[in-house]
Formats: sequence, structure tokens, C-alpha cells
Amino acid sequence: MVKQLTDTQARALKAGGKAVPVGGVKGLRLIPGKLDGRGKYELRFTSPVTGKRRDMGLGNYPDISLGKIRTIAIQHWQVIDEGRDPIMVRDEEKRAIHRASAKMTFKEAAEKAYAQKKDGFKNQKHSAQWINTLRQHAYPRVGNLPVEGLTTSDFAEVLKPIWLKTPETADRVRQRCHAVMEHCIAEQLIQTNPLQSVKKLLPQQKKASNAHHCAVPYLDLPDVIRLIYPDPQKVSAGRSALTFVILTATRSGEVRKLTWDQIDFAERMWHIPAENTKTGASHEVPLSEQALRILNYQRGSYDGDYKEVFRASARGPLSDMTLTKVLRDNNIVGDVPGRTATTHGFRSTFRDWAAENGYPFEVAEAALAHTVKGGAVRPYYRTRHLEQRKDMMNAWGDHVFSKWDVLKVT
Repeated sequence: MVKQLTDTQARALKAGGKAVPVGGVKGLRLIPGKLDGRGKYELRFTSPVTGKRRDMGLGNYPDISLGKIRTIAIQHWQVIDEGRDPIMVRDEEKRAIHRASAKMTFKEAAEKAYAQKKDGFKNQKHSAQWINTLRQHAYPRVGNLPVEGLTTSDFAEVLKPIWLKTPETADRVRQRCHAVMEHCIAEQLIQTNPLQSVKKLLPQQKKASNAHHCAVPYLDLPDVIRLIYPDPQKVSAGRSALTFVILTATRSGEVRKLTWDQIDFAERMWHIPAENTKTGASHEVPLSEQALRILNYQRGSYDGDYKEVFRASARGPLSDMTLTKVLRDNNIVGDVPGRTATTHGFRSTFRDWAAENGYPFEVAEAALAHTVKGGAVRPYYRTRHLEQRKDMMNAWGDHVFSKWDVLKVT
């Protein structure tokens, strides 16, 4: 029996190398990928149906652990011992799902998605609003149509009556239809989301004023993280600072002026001094696991005793243009056609996400350190909702990194 591959050994694999046995299961091997420490699993076997050798892809490392892949491979060998070909079995299961998708309507998919989401809403009012917008605006046009056959044009027809008349409502309908179709992708009912490019079939909404900060829609944000980190092994201070801006929903100047003495690692809290804030009042920011991961990476990225968390190497603190350059160089566009997203726009992205996920208005406003009625940020307003804000920022961090979990090892 081949000696079992360890996680340390797997992480040390070089890109483009030869396949190595995983060990513990016959025929299971790991083929190094295009990046060091990453690869794809493959199970080599002789088909009991055709008598020919076959290679079955089983997923990627480290997305699937070595222990879990061995369990999966053992299950496939049990299928082989029964005289069946596991690739043929998997293909038939996909065909069965495909046949089921041909029957499931958008209404059925939406109600199913809602049933799984509703316990996560923060209040009954928002829960009801989420599904009622679909029942009112989407069901009359696409409710009885199979999800498999729905096109971008179908959803454009859903949105046209309200796109210019009530753009805020239209955007909520778009986001919720998008969420339903993402659910269908997760259920393997469809392969692509027709809402992804629906704006291209709709007239341009009222042009944003100069005061509008071009923002990334919150549903697109996890994909933006992939653009910020095209190679997870190439991490710069600018990329880290921009990601920290997103994770904390703070202003870029506050992040660029961040020093280590402002961070309380034990309490998982960032204390922003009054002189660094726009309002002139100190502000407390709960730190998610993902935000702490950025900080821990930065602690080990410099040779020297620097007080600033984010530095342009030895030249000193980052400039605001550094973050803008990351956005431009990676072609990160926002909600205004033809315009690059702005760092400040990510605060709007966070605000939309918080509202869509049912967080109370005052909790989200406290997280953003917005002024309250009368133009002041009162001390109780900044701290009263701190526990709720901790939960909210943790959930926000999970959403931001939901598709591309960077700096996982640090």
C-alpha cells in the first residue's frame, strides 16, 4: 500500500509537476495545478462495463481535503465492486437532474430558495418583502416557465415596466431573481445565470450625479475579490488595504492611516481615533475573521519596525491613488456604465447588502459611522449596537470571501 500523502506534502507540490499518489485508496492521485500547492484529484480505474482504463476527476485540492477525497474515492470503488462504472453513474445522475430542471418552474424554484433563506432574515417584515417582490413583479411573466429555458430577455421583460419608473424596486427585483437563479445553479438545475448581463438589455437609468460614488453591486462583490487577487500568492499592500476597506466598510483614509496601536487583537476591535475620521468622533469597528487574516498577513510582510499597517514598501504610508490603481488595473467596474468602481463606493455596496439581508437601519448606519438626525454622531449611537454589529461584520466577511478565500493559510 502506498504511503498516504500528508497535507504538508501536498501544499509543497510545485506547479506543473507529475501526478503523485494520494495513498490509502487504490488509483487515487493528485495532479499539481498551475499554482504551487494546488491541484486536481483523479481516480484511475478499469471500467467493469467496458474493460477500458478510465480517469475520473474528483475535484480540486485544497478545496477538498485529503481525508474527504479518500472517503469519496472509497465510495466510487464500492460502485465499481458492484459492477458499475462510476463515471456512467455520475453522468446518469446529471441527466436525471437535467430532466428535473426541465420541469421546475421559476415560481417553484423561488419558493424553494425562499424556504431555505427565510430563517436567516433578521425580521419578519423583510422576509415577507423578499418573496412578495417576486410574487408581484416576476411571477406574472416568468413564474410558470421552466427555469432551464429562462433567458436574459425573459428577465429584461420582467424589469422593463419598473426599470425607469421605480429603479430602486427594480434593482431589488433583479437582485432577488439573481439569487433564485444562483440557487438553481447550486442545485445543478442550470449552469449559468441569465441575470448576469440583464442590464445590457435595459435602457440606461437616470445618470448618477457627481455626488454618486460608483459602486459594485453586492451580489457581484465575491467575484470582484477574484479580480483583486488574480493570483493568491501575489499579495501587495495595495490589494490588502483595498480588501480591508471592503471588509470593514470604512473610508480609505482611515485605512491608510491605520497604525498597529489602533488594533485590539484580543477584542477583535479596531479603534479609529477621532482625528482620523470624517465626523471628528472616534469609531469602533468589529473585525471579522477575514479582516484579522489581512492584519496577520501584514504583520509578517515587512522587515522592520513600522507603525503603519499598510505601507508602500519603505516609502511610507499608501496614497489614496494606490487603491484606485488596484481598481483600475484590474478593470473593476461599478454600477455606472463605463466607470471604474470607487473605494468609497464599497460603503454603498455594504449598505445595500445590509438592507437586503434584513439588518436594522440603525445598526448599518452605526457601522458606517453616519451622522444621525441633528448632524452629530452621539456616543451611544456608535456603541449601542456593537454586539449586533459584530454578527453583521462576520456575516459580511463571509459574503465577501464566499467565492475566493484568500490568505487562508496565514
